[in-house]
Amino acid sequence: MSLFSRLAFASVALAALMVLPNMAQAKTRILTNCFWPPQHYVCTQVMPTWGEWVEEATDGRVSIQIPPKSLAAPPEQWGSVEKGIADAAAQFNGFVANRVTGPLVAMQPFVASADAPAMSEALWETYQKFFPDEYKGVKALSMWVITPAEVYSQNDTPINSIDDLTSRKIWALPGTVANLMKKIGVGVVAGPAVQANEVISRGVVDGHIGLSPVSIDQFQLGPYTKSMTRFKTRIYSTSFSFVMNEDKWAEISPEDQEAIMAVSGPKFGRMAAQFWVDGDAAAIAKFKDQWGIEVYDADPAFEAALTEQSKFLTEGWIKKANSKGIDGQAAYDFYVQRVKELSKL
Repeated sequence: MSLFSRLAFASVALAALMVLPNMAQAKTRILTNCFWPPQHYVCTQVMPTWGEWVEEATDGRVSIQIPPKSLAAPPEQWGSVEKGIADAAAQFNGFVANRVTGPLVAMQPFVASADAPAMSEALWETYQKFFPDEYKGVKALSMWVITPAEVYSQNDTPINSIDDLTSRKIWALPGTVANLMKKIGVGVVAGPAVQANEVISRGVVDGHIGLSPVSIDQFQLGPYTKSMTRFKTRIYSTSFSFVMNEDKWAEISPEDQEAIMAVSGPKFGRMAAQFWVDGDAAAIAKFKDQWGIEVYDADPAFEAALTEQSKFLTEGWIKKANSKGIDGQAAYDFYVQRVKELSKL
């Protein structure tokens, strides 16, 4: 080999060695926060499943990493993503009502069904059609809605009328449910779900509203609950947004962005919501045998009365949506109709 050939070969080899480290660094890692307890299925199954989908869809070019504990408090998930503390995270929409109005359509009274995946798909469609510009500062990856809240009695008399409610002191989730109870004159102790056991187990209240059946199991409320009343159209549900840092998103190639969105959006939303459906089914299976909880269907007159009393909440949301440039009534009607069309439960 001539000197020129040897020099040329050496140059090619050196260039290859210089490229290898860059190739090794080409894999993008998305630091995906999970604010639930580490053993919760969002941390152990929902986010890891999405991670598998992302890695497969991008041929390994993009992966996710879940920290062993949350990088921020539950109300600060959106902010932590904006600041780059986490690359992606899920946010309970009730905590960011000052930022986004649209996704709260799924948290209006009496729009929910038992089919959480259907609600999640309906919410994503409503977002795309009516408020795609609300997620300023972050990239919206997906949204999902969990199984709906029910009404529970802590004594032997089920709650199945307005009079039953007004004769009780009720623990309720803050926001929609607590505001509705106050409107009809119920004595309310409002607080986050994680504090429900402290209030309910001590007998401070004699009924509670705002939790789905799986939460009765998770928060160990079975021993203090005598019956559950469920409505045909459920009283309330909760929605979440799954968002990503815009700068991190910009680092990803258009090809991989497209691949990631193919496994996010409604696909992720339905998958995440299904864990709540499965959790509810497992919890209800234990209601009678383990805790003696009876399940009652709501009297149609009770449901009609509560629906009528709750209209001020929906009217308030529509007015606020309109002020944000969203056609509130159209978005509400579209979401309600799509939930009906998609629901199978």
